Amino acid sequence: MSLKEKPTEQQIQAWYNDPANWKGDLFYYNPKDKRLLPLKRYGIGWTVNFANRNSVILFIVFLLFLLGTIGFFTYVHFNP
Repeated sequence: MSLKEKPTEQQIQAWYNDPANWKGDLFYYNPKDKRLLPLKRYGIGWTVNFANRNSVILFIVFLLFLLGTIGFFTYVHFNP
């Protein structure tokens, strides 16, 4: 599969069901999968593909935004 090709539903399902793509049943790591946010294995929502650099960057940006927001409101709350 080239970078421009979209994976088929069968490929996505095979990747999803392959235990080798899940580290500790929590972390998805599949270099063949170029999607930023594949579905979570358990529950509802999406997860990060830690083999995809862009997916990890998106995760870090989100985490920094979340921590920055918490830090900002903590600072404002305790320093009137």
